[in-house]
Amino acid sequence: MTAGFEHFEVEADVGVKAWAPTLAEAFASTALGVFALIVPPEDVAEPETREVRAQGEGIETLLVSWINECLYVHEIEGFAVHRVTVTVEPGAFVHGVLHGEPIDPERHRLGTVVKAATLHGVAVTTLPGGGYETRLVVDV
Repeated sequence: MTAGFEHFEVEADVGVKAWAPTLAEAFASTALGVFALIVPPEDVAEPETREVRAQGEGIETLLVSWINECLYVHEIEGFAVHRVTVTVEPGAFVHGVLHGEPIDPERHRLGTVVKAATLHGVAVTTLPGGGYETRLVVDV
């Protein structure tokens, strides 16, 4: 299984569905799917990194906290993301690295403004053939 993501429509918001062979890669794919709404990853170089950590009391809460911490880095630092790497301790802690660069309005095509990840419809599931799938709705 190759990691990936896709977007789906939700009334007044946008959903991100991601999948990967491991839970850590599924969290990374989810974050990349959210960031792809803001700036296409293919437009972003990765000369810099930002570390992001999050905690949660369940796997779904952990995913929402993780995405909101990633969005905080984007919002406060104006950071665009090309790639995401993650380690996860299920139900407890996520540590990730955002690989990218500061937003340059002359080079980066800005898309949707993403305000926050929500608990509405969030799901993290183990797939029957192995791997993980996430579903997350973001407020835009």
